[in-house]
Amino acid sequence: MLSYLSCCPLHFRIVFAELLRLSLPKAGKNPSEISEGDARVTQEKPTVLLCDCEGSVATDKDKVCGACAPTGAAAFYTSLCRTEAGTVADALSRGDLVVACAQEAVRFEEIAEEVDGAGALSMVDVRDRALWSDEGNAAAPKVAALLAEHAWSGRATGSIDLESEGVCLVYGSGETAMAAADALSASLTVTVMLKDEGDALPRWDDPYPVVKGRVRGMTGHLGAFEIVADAVAEAIPGGRGGFAFDAPRDGGRSRCDIVVDLSGDAPLVPAHGKRDGYLRADPADPVAVEKTLRLAGGMVGTFEKPLYIDFHAELCAHARSGQTGCTRCLDVCPTGAISPDGETVKIDPMVCAGCGGCSAVCPSGAAEYALPRPTETRMRLGTMLDAYTEAGGENPDVLIHDERDGRALIAMAARYGRGLPASVIPLAVNEVTQVGHDLLLGAFAMGAQRVFVHLPERVRREGEAEPVDFQATLVSAMMAGAGRDADRVSIIETDDPDHLTEALYAAAPEPMSIEPVSPVGDKRAATRLSMSALTSGTEAFALPEGAPYGEVVMNTEACTLCLACVSQCPVGALLDNPDKPQVSFREDACLQCGICVNTCPENALKLAPRFNPDEAARRARVLHEEEPFPCVECGRPFGSGSTVKRILEKLGGKHWMFDNPDRARLIQMCDDCRVGAAFKVSDNPFQGGEKPKVRTTDDYLAERGNGFTGKPS
Repeated sequence: MLSYLSCCPLHFRIVFAELLRLSLPKAGKNPSEISEGDARVTQEKPTVLLCDCEGSVATDKDKVCGACAPTGAAAFYTSLCRTEAGTVADALSRGDLVVACAQEAVRFEEIAEEVDGAGALSMVDVRDRALWSDEGNAAAPKVAALLAEHAWSGRATGSIDLESEGVCLVYGSGETAMAAADALSASLTVTVMLKDEGDALPRWDDPYPVVKGRVRGMTGHLGAFEIVADAVAEAIPGGRGGFAFDAPRDGGRSRCDIVVDLSGDAPLVPAHGKRDGYLRADPADPVAVEKTLRLAGGMVGTFEKPLYIDFHAELCAHARSGQTGCTRCLDVCPTGAISPDGETVKIDPMVCAGCGGCSAVCPSGAAEYALPRPTETRMRLGTMLDAYTEAGGENPDVLIHDERDGRALIAMAARYGRGLPASVIPLAVNEVTQVGHDLLLGAFAMGAQRVFVHLPERVRREGEAEPVDFQATLVSAMMAGAGRDADRVSIIETDDPDHLTEALYAAAPEPMSIEPVSPVGDKRAATRLSMSALTSGTEAFALPEGAPYGEVVMNTEACTLCLACVSQCPVGALLDNPDKPQVSFREDACLQCGICVNTCPENALKLAPRFNPDEAARRARVLHEEEPFPCVECGRPFGSGSTVKRILEKLGGKHWMFDNPDRARLIQMCDDCRVGAAFKVSDNPFQGGEKPKVRTTDDYLAERGNGFTGKPS
């Protein structure tokens, strides 16, 4: 099972979602009525059972039990999964139960199934994350934080089904590809594409189709791959000896559910390890090939895949009127799941692998991570920090890690090394690449002294570390601008548990004094709330290039107040004035998407990344204004003087419609006067010839010469 999880992201996430479900409190009696003899009592809180794991935990058990009080009455045992399993059954028979051990979750579930009328059972890991530590004696506040997090529940994410009927393409060379097809043909509907027949021999019973060709491109996902191949030739069934093929042709297309790539060439899709249904192995490595074939054989049926991203198209600032603006999500998506779609982008949920990089870098919140949502993650962390402080903890640090590599590394550090420091609160997320600056700053605003992000080495190796790097750089710049230490946020990039703990136990800077706040709201609102708690100044400070905060700088000498920038701004950061030629700017709304810069016909705008903590950033300020230009005929104001001047310079005396002073004067007139004046000139383009005389019936009869005019005598 472990090897399966490491290769198949879809199945890994299904199993992880199930484990997460098991770790959350189940719907049960809370408060619950439980029978105790003839009496009826109401249990408002669950019982908490802790275990010192055969005496291997060294801690102040009384303090730990006291720290558990907000969750429920707690007691320590030594071997809950073995000799004291009856204690678990007894506690379950009396009401809801939290067992502070995640390692033996399956065992405790089995006990719960045997208890009639059992309360709700849930498990939480406090051993690896708190008690197995060089500082286990001081871990009581952290235990309180972990139990508080355990009791917190957020909204469930949606899901989508992938359907696979087992139609499989094996792509490779020689007998390696044929042997793989032999192994899979018993459970899948196989077709073999040989890029080179090499030592391959025809099968006497012809169990599956064989073609020769080279894959040019591939799109799709599990259950819906589309292959385009060149030099495609079908094997000829007749004749003796080795393979013979028809004449080759280019542009052959085929659909399949599963692709087993044993070609040894470059992967057919980006981030190939994250593409459900695409399995690739080195044909020279028989162990890897065997592992791949086992995975492929199980990919038949319906598979549930989480919807990792909630996309709000109305917030997207990708493009307007053909002018491209923000491309941050397109730049960081490793799988190619995001593509332009007119003025916005579209995200293919079937291809999306849930790294969350798009959510981390999106300046507007249009791409919002849903497993869980950023707001819920901030709330969960706030719950932990509050519980830690209320239990007497001081100067907490936060370690953000993923559920796969990070959780395993923490367990190894606990079992074989120093374990986590008592002040380090671990916060598990689905992928560390989903972490945005709003969460990092929010951690500081809620009382954290330092924030560590554990980055597995595979993330850098797979080319997905850029979002994490930039978010950390951005937060460091914002902390420095707020007058705080810039090095309070750190990325720990390691797969070595000793290196992890070495970084966590390093000397901390002087404690940071702050009045904690709760950074609620969307990404930008939460960031501004956090910065209001972190800084007391009002001076704006520079941010790195690409930051989602900043101002628009205007060259007023070049600006003609055409208002093209205002009409294209997707968030209303640039505003006009209906009463006069004017452009205003509201800094806190600006996403630094660049659409205004790309739209401006005079190249009068540029972006300046910065953060302005002053309340004035919420108010519009005038960038450029002029008095309205009066019509030379009627005096009515109708535009800006710079615009009229620029048109005169470009057209006056140069365009045939304005090649003399009288015609050029039309440019300086309002709409009504311009139309009237144009009709008065003798050679205006709308003037026709002399209007013909109206002819009547009398005129036609007179021309016949019969003297009858149709008039009475």
